[in-house]
Amino acid sequence: MAKIQIVHNPRCSKSRQTLALLTDKQIEHEVLLYLKSPLNLATLEEIKLALGVSSFKDMMRTKEALYKELALNDASEEKLGEALLEHPKLIERPIVVVRSDKHIHARIGRPPEQVLDILP
Repeated sequence: MAKIQIVHNPRCSKSRQTLALLTDKQIEHEVLLYLKSPLNLATLEEIKLALGVSSFKDMMRTKEALYKELALNDASEEKLGEALLEHPKLIERPIVVVRSDKHIHARIGRPPEQVLDILP
């Protein structure tokens, strides 16, 4: 049986819409309030791999003022990971993660319907 998690920010409309989509489809899920309980580096790496992206930059809010303040555009992967750990608000949201015995898949819910292709 798959375990489904949503990396969620209740203040974000897209995150709320994606959470509602999971609820409306009666899909059992765990809500990860990443601003209250930040993700660790191993989890961020795992999500990056599951998203199929090569850089943390692809899962960051690059239009966020803090991204520009920290001069992350040309930063190393290590620096990007550190920035996500120190400033979780830079994580793009929502991210839905589906874990099964053999695979882990993830999608960013922008638009929310984008997560449907990984749901069981």
